[in-house]
Amino acid sequence: MLDSTPSAILQSETLPFPFNNRPFCRYEPIEKRIVHAKVLIVNNLLRYEDDISDLARAEWNGTKEAKLRFERKISAMACDNIAKNVLRLVQNPKTLTVHLSEVGEAAKQFKPDAIVMSGTLSDFDYYNPAHLEKFERFIKETKIPVLAICGAHQLVAMSFGGKLTTLDHLEPSAKRTERVVEYQYRFIKITDRTDPIFEGAADVESGIWQDYTLEDDILRVWQNHGLQVEGIPDGFKLLATSYLCKNQMMVRHSGGQMIYSVQFHLEKSFEDWSKNPTRWEHPNESRDGRILFENFLKLALRHN
Repeated sequence: MLDSTPSAILQSETLPFPFNNRPFCRYEPIEKRIVHAKVLIVNNLLRYEDDISDLARAEWNGTKEAKLRFERKISAMACDNIAKNVLRLVQNPKTLTVHLSEVGEAAKQFKPDAIVMSGTLSDFDYYNPAHLEKFERFIKETKIPVLAICGAHQLVAMSFGGKLTTLDHLEPSAKRTERVVEYQYRFIKITDRTDPIFEGAADVESGIWQDYTLEDDILRVWQNHGLQVEGIPDGFKLLATSYLCKNQMMVRHSGGQMIYSVQFHLEKSFEDWSKNPTRWEHPNESRDGRILFENFLKLALRHN
């Protein structure tokens, strides 16, 4: 039973993070504060044989169709999660989902306010190199705000000259299986709280962020990856880090571009939220991801 005496409450408020659990929790409805937004959702997973490289055809001999079926299954869930974030946060949302190979043409026709890119499963040397080259040209030129998630974070980094390694700093091709992975909720550290994506994180009275963010610049986010971006590509700024994967979040604000990329899965927010039996704050595990997603959409509309 919780001790709610004044001395117990006082003691809980004076303990340092992470022991300063409050003797209460807040009810948290999700309000649609964004009036309208057009969002282009990019499926970065593989679909058909045309999407894969000669290396994939050679190494996946006999398992190719099964692997592609699994990629299509995961891509449906990943893109659905992104779409649900938009639908839950925007009063009048419009979304269009396209494949990585179609993003340039779709952006011209759809004219989105923002682009949100899904994660991936396979290493990029299994991808059709023509698709990667096409995307590299697009991402270096587009002025549409972009949010790149997990594998897309890595793809953006590669497009700007970044290098990918396993979490134990090996070349991806040197260790295809039994990799060190992050697959759970983990804490990461904000390195630049002045970036507008963290709006309200410096204001204790804002009521937006969790205590651990306000007090210690920490986020709690869902991780699911076995590769990482080594260092920071030219033109980007690091926004968050962790002990195992140093580049957890970065941004490019130059040349009229606004590209945010995150190694973690901030789009998982409403998947978890919908599973909660109540809407009280403490079981809502990926609340931080939802705030970042909403702040990105707001910034994208201002950018445009």
